[in-house]
Amino acid sequence: MEINVFKFCSGLRVLGYVMILLVAAIVGVSYYAVVSLTYGPLLLRGGFDSFLSFIIVIIFHVLLVLLLWSYIRVVLKDPGSVPENWRAVPGEESLEVGTSLAAAEDGFERRSRGGGYCIHCQNGKPPRCHHCSICQRCVLKMDHHCVWVVNCVGACNYKFFLLFLLYTFLETTMVTIVLLPSFINFFGEAKNHSSAAKSAIIFLAFVLNFAFALSLLCFVVMHASLLSSNTTSVEVHEKKGVVRWKYNLGRKKNFEQVFGAKKSLWLFPLFSEDDLEKIPALHGLEFPTRSDVDA
Repeated sequence: MEINVFKFCSGLRVLGYVMILLVAAIVGVSYYAVVSLTYGPLLLRGGFDSFLSFIIVIIFHVLLVLLLWSYIRVVLKDPGSVPENWRAVPGEESLEVGTSLAAAEDGFERRSRGGGYCIHCQNGKPPRCHHCSICQRCVLKMDHHCVWVVNCVGACNYKFFLLFLLYTFLETTMVTIVLLPSFINFFGEAKNHSSAAKSAIIFLAFVLNFAFALSLLCFVVMHASLLSSNTTSVEVHEKKGVVRWKYNLGRKKNFEQVFGAKKSLWLFPLFSEDDLEKIPALHGLEFPTRSDVDA
């Protein structure tokens, strides 16, 4: 009896829906601790405390809106699907600049020898495309499958994922900082039974946000490095032995390949029509290389 490992992997998608509930729970606890228990009541006191509380509440809500907006976009947006019966243009799958044939053939997908074809999907594979064993399909410029968003992160939603990562880090860091005084007072107030429940919620919110802020810092730094070199998490392994990564166009152009050229939309999970027309990489089927830029 054969065991289909890929079908087992697809079952992990169920875990993603649990993660969505977890995200909602963390947001709810943080909101209640910061707005309802700590700084909301101070808004009516007047003076500097009210002004400071107003600033904190406004920044908290702005970051929360941007966080949830980016999260919804990355969850719902298709990361990029390969068109049916797609075939590569002859010469499109050229070797990386400065690599030997042997080094290229040792790549993760062995694209040079395999002809860019997925045996699971029975379809052609565009450059930088990979098959996701959880989604059971090929994803354009796949970075990874993220259980937190119940979706793959690919060419069409990578910007939304990065913004979600950034705003979540900023929000959790902010919550950690503004709840620090209350967290310090937790051990003294815990003896007062009337405020025990309030102190416990603030304590829980602080610990959760502090833990997430620390872990997210690592991911923010990692993806900032990947973005600057126009590399995906999967391609980190493929680049080994490559002298010059052919998709590295320079930091500015690498950034625009993901965020677009319109600066006013860089901080929002949106693309301008002009960018979608002029930057093929945003669709995940064509990518400029160093040779294109140098020409």
